Amino acid sequence: MSGGAHILVIDDDEDILRLLTLRLQARGFRVTAATSAEEGLTKIAIDPPRVVVSDIRLPGRDGLSLFEELRVTRPSLPVILLTAHGTIPDAVDATSRGVFGYLTKPFDSQTLLSKIDQALTLSAAATGQPAAAGDEKWAEGVVYRSTRMAELMADARMIAASDASVLIRGESGTGKEVLARAIHRASPRAQKPFIAINCGAIPEPLLESELFGHVRGAFTGAATARRGLVQAADGGTLFLDEIGDMPLALQVKLLRVLQERAVRPVGATQSEAVDVRLISATHRDLEAAMAQGQFREDLYYRLDVVSLTLPRLDDRREDIPLLAAHFLRQLAKKYGKPISGFAPDALEALATASWPGNVRQLFNVVEQSCALTSTPLIPASLVQRALRAPTMEALSYAEAKQRFERDYLVSLLKLTDGNVADAARIADRNRTELYRLLQKYDLTPAMFRNGEEGES
Repeated sequence: MSGGAHILVIDDDEDILRLLTLRLQARGFRVTAATSAEEGLTKIAIDPPRVVVSDIRLPGRDGLSLFEELRVTRPSLPVILLTAHGTIPDAVDATSRGVFGYLTKPFDSQTLLSKIDQALTLSAAATGQPAAAGDEKWAEGVVYRSTRMAELMADARMIAASDASVLIRGESGTGKEVLARAIHRASPRAQKPFIAINCGAIPEPLLESELFGHVRGAFTGAATARRGLVQAADGGTLFLDEIGDMPLALQVKLLRVLQERAVRPVGATQSEAVDVRLISATHRDLEAAMAQGQFREDLYYRLDVVSLTLPRLDDRREDIPLLAAHFLRQLAKKYGKPISGFAPDALEALATASWPGNVRQLFNVVEQSCALTSTPLIPASLVQRALRAPTMEALSYAEAKQRFERDYLVSLLKLTDGNVADAARIADRNRTELYRLLQKYDLTPAMFRNGEEGES
């Protein structure tokens, strides 16, 4: 059958090559065979495969050398290495640098087929090609090669078919919204709206109206009625990012929406039926927030029907070259530059750097490097410069807003020696609102009456 995914097999042992070809063809794959790395590279240039399966020991250039070239020129192409016992240390080292996997000869056919299936899932996510006949491009934008992410995406695909609420955990910058969108695309609701809202980025007085809408005259300035985002997501998916920052009063109202499958706009006397699938995300420890009385336990169990945890970028380092190449393709187009990739030492700098800001920080480093480069290959010096740059790029909008708010309040109360009335007058806010903000950040006027900020 020639309609299956294209696999390139490289081995100088013609008997093994013939056996591998027959086994893969019997599974429905389209197979190209080569007996050397050079022949394999030529065939890749003419007809790119979805996966490469190569022996390590080859005449001339070996399988590891082949992988190193492909890592630079085709970073999204998964490579599976076949090894003899004596080359296992080399193979393990190669895996840490991005080889998708390795199998020790003699290997079990089912193990190889399983590894190829995993690699095809990776290939589909990186290139937008379907992993198998009939697959949709549901994982578009989620780029990975690591086993940890492959397992997470397999769980996400299975979860998507249900209507269960999903809680996505992970540090800021790990890609929680990207994963939520992938789950939506893989779900029966894919043709309906996906509505995202960041609960920490909208001021508390506005969040209720944004979520649930309001009727005309519900409050000062409500000259017209407005549908909320919950109603806008009817039939589709509502994504509540940073759910841990939602005020307690709104947590009660959200719980009611989930229980009754109906929403009452601000100022309305009647509820409206809604049908939404809820995906929420947080970087906070919600169990600790519950223990401190900052998050409702009954809402937590409504949200955490299924939980997925996105790993830190430092914990999926084999994905870094693939992600960097993916971002580079996007940004080269944005900046209109003929950039072909990273110099080998630049790629090494990316692969070994620390990433406290996770995938978001990696994107920013690639963007700065792309914006400043004047050569087709981005040099290591630009990558190192971007890595050293003191920026706020590791912060989400919500985190930056919270940091600004707290610093502003501290400066204001220092200026007024803790006089809330004076502080409210300078800020052009009423005292009630200012007290609420102080409570949010565990600040009290007494901290500033001696001219010093106390411990919060």
